[in-house]
Amino acid sequence: QKHRHMYEQGRGIFVYDGIMRRSVTRYKYYGCREYGDFYARAMYRYAQKELREWKPDLIVPVPVHRSKERQRGFNQAAYLAEKLGHYTGISTDVNIVQKVLKTKSQKKLNALQRRKNLEKAFCVTGDVRGKNILVIDDVYTTGSTIDAMAGCLKRKGAGNVYFLTVCIGRR
Repeated sequence: QKHRHMYEQGRGIFVYDGIMRRSVTRYKYYGCREYGDFYARAMYRYAQKELREWKPDLIVPVPVHRSKERQRGFNQAAYLAEKLGHYTGISTDVNIVQKVLKTKSQKKLNALQRRKNLEKAFCVTGDVRGKNILVIDDVYTTGSTIDAMAGCLKRKGAGNVYFLTVCIGRR
């Protein structure tokens, strides 16, 4: 790893290949929530070991800007977080972190541009002091989104920050 990350550890359940890219696209942009149901069950099933090790106090999804949520009809990470919280019994707060800046889509940016794009994009609105946080998102590629979330949470006093995503890019 060339870049030191702000989070402690994390895991993606599936490799972000062509099949999963199409699947996640259907989930995110075409409202196929049944995909989210499947993804959350897979996260629960295949991340048991990590969940036991990490002992998160709170599950927090990566927020999307209000305009993007209106456009899509839902926040895909919040949907996953709520489902995972239901399966695990871990408290979930889908509003404790807000996306306060409307940023460019990360898809076509390189790693440095992604980090710059997300500077000051997130704001913690509740008390996270001393809590171990599990951040939920759909896809992990460079880690810049999770880093921005972890940095924001830690500046507000969070303990350890971990992540769980549906997919993770190949190195």
